Amino acid sequence: MSQHIILTTGTYDLIKDHVRRKKVTAQEEELLLDQLKHATQVLRKNLPEDVVSIDRKVTYKDHINNEEKTILLVGPEKAKVSKNKISVLSDEGIAMVGYKEGDIIEWPAKKGNLKLEILKVEE
Repeated sequence: MSQHIILTTGTYDLIKDHVRRKKVTAQEEELLLDQLKHATQVLRKNLPEDVVSIDRKVTYKDHINNEEKTILLVGPEKAKVSKNKISVLSDEGIAMVGYKEGDIIEWPAKKGNLKLEILKVEE
């Protein structure tokens, strides 16, 4: 995937630290480092409305399980899976963050490959 992602500086730093602490697989690390190298960093107020980011509601389709889900992407300390609050550092979160509505992401997650389509992003 050579799509450029858009991240707030805080999210960029969070992911970079996550990779540095070896919390991802080697394959994910390679992908993430490449993405970070080409990512556009913006201030929160300049983040386009259709880009997946922390504190945004995301509706996506999981093409492997053929399920649609709506989640709130949150920082790792606010994650509560039972309330559909998913950490930006979870497999799905890290795969989708920085992408926008309409993007389809194929991601080599720890629990198996993901294929996610971002249907809607809301504040």
